Amino acid sequence: MHADPQFSHCTTGGWILGNTIDGTQAEFVRIPHADTSLYPIPEGADEEALVILSDILPTGFECGVLNGKVQPGSTVAIVGSGPIGLAALLTAQFYSPGAIIMIDLDDNRLEVAKRFGATHTINSADGHAVEALMKLTGGRGADTAIEAVGIPATFELCEQIVAAGGVIANIGVHGVPVALHLERLWDRNIAITTRLVDTVSTPMLLKVLGAGKIDPKLLITHRFKLSAIVEAYETFANAAKTRALKVILEA
Repeated sequence: MHADPQFSHCTTGGWILGNTIDGTQAEFVRIPHADTSLYPIPEGADEEALVILSDILPTGFECGVLNGKVQPGSTVAIVGSGPIGLAALLTAQFYSPGAIIMIDLDDNRLEVAKRFGATHTINSADGHAVEALMKLTGGRGADTAIEAVGIPATFELCEQIVAAGGVIANIGVHGVPVALHLERLWDRNIAITTRLVDTVSTPMLLKVLGAGKIDPKLLITHRFKLSAIVEAYETFANAAKTRALKVILEA
């Protein structure tokens, strides 16, 4: 039995919006099964911060940090410094890990990660990310390796950098098969976790937000009116050029 309710897998309800029915990029939206997906907004809460709290932050936290069993003093490696990886970076700091190592191909996003609290960054474009991480960890690897991209290369990188006794926490959405290298991992005492966000952590995250202990608005880089949604999508699609993280749409 899972410790938390798995709202994302409810037999009546579950993951519906943007999956089996249309998503919420409209002026008005009807929410089926609202009792397991909506939370009241605290008075005075920042609406833009709440947009990030609706999905990005609990996804990084639940699927990456909680499933990854981040511990005080531990070494965390996050593969992918996009919005989800950065959300995992922000929320991993709740548990005071000794090191948070961000791995990505984009120097701009790695620079953002440094500002958000990463202790080390590695650009994996040269193909030597494993060696770089092992050097940083004295050859041990990462106690928690969080996959925040969703392609075979990044999951296999996690398999290479996880320490003995560690956890690979998958967040990424994988559309094609990925090799599981049990010939290397069978004796390493590792765990591999997968999860669809349940947003059970939202009440806690709302309290943390209210206390000023986290600023999810850091992830917002661009704002557009709903009427300019095509331009907004183009901006996000060309993130390497536009340096976009999260794009806010206003009616």
